[in-house]
Amino acid sequence: MTGLVIRPLITAFAFLTRLPIRAGSISDRDLGRSVGFFPLVGLVLGLVMAGLAYALAGFFTPTMVAIAVVAAGALLTGGLHLQGLSDLFDGLARGQGDRERILAIMRDDRTGAQGAAAVMLVLAAKIAAVTVLIDGRSFFALVAMPVIARFAVAPVIVMFPYTRPEGLGRAFNGEAGATQLVVAAVTMGAVLFAFGLGLGQPALAGLLTAIILALALYAKLGGLTGDIYGAAIELAEVAAAFVATLV
Repeated sequence: MTGLVIRPLITAFAFLTRLPIRAGSISDRDLGRSVGFFPLVGLVLGLVMAGLAYALAGFFTPTMVAIAVVAAGALLTGGLHLQGLSDLFDGLARGQGDRERILAIMRDDRTGAQGAAAVMLVLAAKIAAVTVLIDGRSFFALVAMPVIARFAVAPVIVMFPYTRPEGLGRAFNGEAGATQLVVAAVTMGAVLFAFGLGLGQPALAGLLTAIILALALYAKLGGLTGDIYGAAIELAEVAAAFVATLV
């Protein structure tokens, strides 16, 4: 049981968050199997962010609270997915359509102007959407946003090939499979059932955003990378948040 559940669960929290969790030695199999628990990590993040919003909502304006909530989300994840978003947009903007050049730029840890702009726009979009949700007291939607985003990346990891012969993302791609998709989907379904089936539309928006991004980059690069996984999470979360403001 420890190998099938506990190790992958600990790995998911250790990799996706900056919570003080000691995972010890992590194998490629642990990384791949952890994909099924990504939405559960999102649920914990969402509960923390929604709890913060609820606690602050009576004292500050919705915009100020939204800034605090979005900042908390970035701190809890260590900006991991934002870094992937930045690397992706730097590569696409400066790679001039050349696959190898795009991949080389994405591997460079330095942030260019295009990557910085992408991060700023995504953060601004999150703050705008979260402001509306807080103003409408839609705290369940705040819980669901990180869950949806981390559920949406599961099929992206499993269904699309990895474009590099090595890299941390290859372990996720190589070891995750149908079982992890089912576990992720069950978690997502439980959240929808608990917090309202009206969140199904934001969930669909997040999933479609991640899949469309993956299809476009698969056509361009012949596969995906860990940076693309991070970007998919960020963009899926924005899409889910915006649709949640409409339902």
